[in-house]
Amino acid sequence: MAYGSSDLPLIKRDWSKVGVVVPTFNAAPLWEALRSRLDLQGLPPEQILIIDSSSTDGTISLAKAAGYRCISITKSDFNHGRTRQLGCDHFDWADILIYITQDALPADATSFSTLCSVFVDPKVGAACGRQLPRPGANAIERHARLFNYPETSTQRNLSSRAYLGIKAAFLSNSFAAYRRSALLQAGGFPSNVIMAEDSVVAARLLMGGWEVAYIAEAAVIHSHSLSIWQEFSRYFDTGVHHACEPWIRETFGGAGNEGKRFVISELFYLRTHQVGLIPSALIRTFSKLFAFQLGLREKYFPVVIKRSLSLQPSFWTTLKPECLPQLRDKEVRLH
Repeated sequence: MAYGSSDLPLIKRDWSKVGVVVPTFNAAPLWEALRSRLDLQGLPPEQILIIDSSSTDGTISLAKAAGYRCISITKSDFNHGRTRQLGCDHFDWADILIYITQDALPADATSFSTLCSVFVDPKVGAACGRQLPRPGANAIERHARLFNYPETSTQRNLSSRAYLGIKAAFLSNSFAAYRRSALLQAGGFPSNVIMAEDSVVAARLLMGGWEVAYIAEAAVIHSHSLSIWQEFSRYFDTGVHHACEPWIRETFGGAGNEGKRFVISELFYLRTHQVGLIPSALIRTFSKLFAFQLGLREKYFPVVIKRSLSLQPSFWTTLKPECLPQLRDKEVRLH
């Protein structure tokens, strides 16, 4: 498959109604690769917004020199949901909002246009693209991308939960686009989440009657080599997310079956690609499961412990005394 080619109806994109939001922190080492790939997409630079969390390496100066719009926030003010909502509020004239992280490099010149082409369907409220493993990624890293971001595009609605479960609400803001009107109808990004603000919005969109798409033909290069401890912390945060947002699992179901399928797939993949990593993969699997269960029970731990276990320690500095579901003050009804 040639990434960037698509069987979708590619429309002539009116870039004047598209805004791009890129949260950054100390992005200078990645800057030239990111800037060149962003500029390749064909948008006017003033329609790219950098929201920088007080970088100390000159990121904001590099962004201004590229002609991008810039907003500076303090590092402690960064929140996965609230910061991205700042971008939505800034582009109040946009029809489509594209979100991408500083370490996700568009695979070719058509990544943005291919992703946005799905919005010719008026039922689609949001879409995300494929994430490819970075050069040099080991087999564990490669498998995670191949499993979670397959070659086949899909489009999901609320009824998809019957066979996909919680996977129906999957979305990744590492490379995603939103119909701004749908995003606002869904309440925008939650203001105080530890992670998975994208999945919260996807779930709300599906519950509100919108559809969510995965466009495999629109790709970015984005993967990480995480240590066992980093994965532990990430899955602790995932458990915290589900503890704070129980309505998602109540509505869509849990991720148990998907987790089992991932582990089996990973073991088969490693057996044929890098068998020596199987012990590490098994240790990681048990570590992630334990961390997730701890996160689900976060209310039993003091904040100092939660900060030490979390990949987002600043979240616990500003969190309310109790971890309340984001929708407790916002009723969302099934349509």
